[in-house]
Amino acid sequence: MSYHPQLVQALHFVETNLEEELTLESVAAAAGFSMYHFHRIFLSQIGMSVADYIRSRRLATASALLIYSEENIISIAFRCRFESQEAFTRAFKKEFGMPPGRYRKVMGTVRQRPKTREERADMKEAGTIKGWLLSGSDPAHYEMGIDRETVHMGKVSGYLKSITATSETQFATVMQQFKSDKYKGERIRLSAFVKAENVEHFAGLWMRVDNAEGDTIQFDNMSNRPINGSLPWQHYSVVLDVPADSASISFGILLTGRGKVWMDGFSFEAVDLKTPSTNMQLGADPGLRDEPENLSFEESE
Repeated sequence: MSYHPQLVQALHFVETNLEEELTLESVAAAAGFSMYHFHRIFLSQIGMSVADYIRSRRLATASALLIYSEENIISIAFRCRFESQEAFTRAFKKEFGMPPGRYRKVMGTVRQRPKTREERADMKEAGTIKGWLLSGSDPAHYEMGIDRETVHMGKVSGYLKSITATSETQFATVMQQFKSDKYKGERIRLSAFVKAENVEHFAGLWMRVDNAEGDTIQFDNMSNRPINGSLPWQHYSVVLDVPADSASISFGILLTGRGKVWMDGFSFEAVDLKTPSTNMQLGADPGLRDEPENLSFEESE
């Protein structure tokens, strides 16, 4: 059974209430589930508890406020629902490796002086991200890079945005490809968090499984459940089988036409057969007849 619509509701509720009191009960109610049932669903789909997810999102918000605002640290701590500056400092240091005051000074300096070594690395990464390739029909009209201000968890997120794209026929993708050996015979789920801004046509995660001849044997690009418009961070997934005769797996995020998407936390996991496949090529064509008909053209319409 797919719980994606309910997770969308829950994550949207979290994103729009990060500065308010959030409990497992309130988030579960937003999804329409009991606390116990929702806890199990959230943990299996997101990979962490509701409380840990909320905490990480608040810390990510705090990291951006420290760099891009002049708000004092205790105000940020209370805004992000920590009971004291001391509790905030402990949690922040555990997540980012340094206390918030030092983080503000170090990262603020990096932001203000674009010719430091770290900033030069960021500039280099606007257009290149380690391990990722920009491709598609019109990659010259798009840009990919690293964003330190709009993050989901941790210190950075990746982004893909249109620069000069003007038509819904133009698209680009940030992608990777790897050998399928590890997953042969498995059903796998590709998941990621995505945030969208002014996506006019559609965006979506995609995954493709090819055989040694390069033929596509499994594929999904979320075109039947597209990401469009402006949306807060949401969790999306694609589920495909990896047959024994497969050779490679390609995956990424697709943006068609104008707009911008941020992505973070890509993950792969093997799932059981109770998890529905999202393969767009599954099953026979519903319009395919069992036998040929009207071969002599004599039958009336």
